[in-house]
Amino acid sequence: MNHIIIKMSKMKIGIIGAGFVGLSFAVVLAQKDFHVILIDKDVRKIKKIKENEPPFFEPKLSSYLSKSLKMIESSSNFELLKKCDIIFITVGTPIGKNGMIDLNNVIQVGKEIGKKVLQSNSKPVIVLKSTVIPGTSQKILKVIENSWNKVGKGFSLVTNLEFLREGKAIEDTKNPHILVIGGKDGIANKKVVNFYQNVYKQKIPIFLTNHETAELIKYANNSFLATKISFINQMANICENIPSASVDDIAKAIGIDPRIGKRFLNAGPGYGGSCLPKDLQALISYSEKLGELPSLLKAVQKTNDYQVSKIFNLVKKNLNGLNKKKISILGLSFKENSDDIRESVSIKLIKKLIHEKLNVMVHDPMAIQNTMKIFGDKILYSNVIDEVISNSDCLIIMTPWNEYKKLNSTNFQKMKNKLIIDTRRLFKNRKIEGKYFAVGMNLMKE
Repeated sequence: MNHIIIKMSKMKIGIIGAGFVGLSFAVVLAQKDFHVILIDKDVRKIKKIKENEPPFFEPKLSSYLSKSLKMIESSSNFELLKKCDIIFITVGTPIGKNGMIDLNNVIQVGKEIGKKVLQSNSKPVIVLKSTVIPGTSQKILKVIENSWNKVGKGFSLVTNLEFLREGKAIEDTKNPHILVIGGKDGIANKKVVNFYQNVYKQKIPIFLTNHETAELIKYANNSFLATKISFINQMANICENIPSASVDDIAKAIGIDPRIGKRFLNAGPGYGGSCLPKDLQALISYSEKLGELPSLLKAVQKTNDYQVSKIFNLVKKNLNGLNKKKISILGLSFKENSDDIRESVSIKLIKKLIHEKLNVMVHDPMAIQNTMKIFGDKILYSNVIDEVISNSDCLIIMTPWNEYKKLNSTNFQKMKNKLIIDTRRLFKNRKIEGKYFAVGMNLMKE
């Protein structure tokens, strides 16, 4: 066993894609004394990493990166991967305009591996961690073989999905709840298993299956989580029409049931981010392509889309006209402890508000810069919460950052019209002057 550990610790690990998954994985491996070669085509991103500056915000990432730089070789040169024993593909797979998954990033990586990596005498195991629809691993296998001009020897491909939560990426990378490994090459599968057993000294459940099932597991996982969120949001909407009903109490009660579990039962403005909306849409499109009717998945998506309209209608209903009213938004990232605004409900809401020619001013501890890239000077920004609230006709709390939990009636005194829409129920147990709506509760205080 000791011989295996020493041998494995000397392995060179390649990671293609320095995004959320790839960089988080790289710094954790580096902390465990693995030599990591991190490749990304974005030279600006690579420059930032070399300068000890993470290209995105993620708790603990900056600290881990600063301690790991000596073990991470960052570059845009694929040929550096020639000496790697295992190469992980962690590039993004966004949704295209047609609603289908865009595999261009993964396909391009496959071509580069075939042309620039496999020309050496090494026989790396290539591990696909990117979220892809069933059949993609086999497709990438062919792409690599065609680019290399050799078939069936010299390398192996394994499918290995990740289940990271934004805001908890380092924690989840260090302590995964499961390792899903798919492939038909038993030797390659065993090499990846041995690698992970060396990385994680604690016992992690390892699930071995084929490529297609592994690919589908990730979509099933995220689609089920999206379903739980849409379900509890549907219950929240029902609660708002019943005196004294509380969606939080309902969530606590049903979460105790071991068949349900308490996670992802926090009612709010809807889910967002880089995974759930994208993966749900990809599974819907893939199902329709197969000739299957994904009616449940579409209902989940429709429920989530409804949440932003519901918030907007609350604004419209409770303001005496919308013309030139000032709307204050607290929270832009799709969740706390993240600067990610991809598919953020806040961004969707702001688009609706400015379409109605409302004046919008926003605050977020981390996501203002990303938001500026979308709206520019169409809205106002401030790093001071009280400045955003001051002279406002309506305040909407969207993201449950800790800074917002500390607010009280004193902070709301300078509002022009005291209309507060609390999508996270942060102030449900406090005395609030003015009109106060807590999403998921029949709790309109005035």
